[in-house]
Amino acid sequence: MELSAKESYQVEEHYKIEKKLASQLRDATTEERTKFYGELYDELFHRVPLHPMMIEKSSSDERQKEINEEFNYLKKYLNKDTSFIEIGAGDCGVSFMVADYVKSVTAIDVSEIITDSQQTPDNFKLVLTDGTSIPVEAGGTDVVYSNQLMEHLHPDDAKKQLKNIYNALTKGGIYYCQTPNRLNGPHDVSEGFDTKATCFHLKEYTTTELDTLFKEIGFSRRQVIIGARGLYLTIPTFPVRILEAVLNILPYKIHKPIAKLKLFQSVLDIRFIGTK
Repeated sequence: MELSAKESYQVEEHYKIEKKLASQLRDATTEERTKFYGELYDELFHRVPLHPMMIEKSSSDERQKEINEEFNYLKKYLNKDTSFIEIGAGDCGVSFMVADYVKSVTAIDVSEIITDSQQTPDNFKLVLTDGTSIPVEAGGTDVVYSNQLMEHLHPDDAKKQLKNIYNALTKGGIYYCQTPNRLNGPHDVSEGFDTKATCFHLKEYTTTELDTLFKEIGFSRRQVIIGARGLYLTIPTFPVRILEAVLNILPYKIHKPIAKLKLFQSVLDIRFIGTK
């Protein structure tokens, strides 16, 4: 669908604002980034009030549909004894739904704006952090979940956060990580302007890159969920790595449209499960 002149202008303005703010994060020191994550996102939401994340918050029917879909992925890993963490919880919709099925829920985020809620479940708590810390008891969490989070972290911070997640998990606990695949990106507002993410997706990953990183951190088993329309399989990462290797050989203008085909998206869309 083509954008109107007004919509095109708004997207371009959004792109310019977000790219400039993101460059501050990319160039910041480790110490500076601990405060920049929250400050720069808050500034973005104030300067771009029609940001998709804010629109999503106000579109209750569409948002509830997304929450239900996310919960359907998660429910097989939940029970009444589960200690659950959602990182990058946003409006906390998923955490609120999960709270009815588990022992405890901790939602972690860097911004107060989109996490604002007046009523919360009794077994729920919200924690604001510096973007990498997981301030919970070591070895006490059964399931950690994030959706569209890892790509927003500086690569150095992503590795640090992943180590903190690993330390928070019980033996046999899982980290369920959803993140867009670099091969059919970019997936932030820089799509249409750049060939790789240059805005608040500080680094987009492939399954191959995540598999290597999770193994380095110490996760004993690494799997992916593939499929679409309610038909999903949990498989080892190896078949997806082969597909990615083939696509990586091709030039960007060739591999991106192939990778965006529904058949390939059902395999490439990253739903990664690391088991401690």
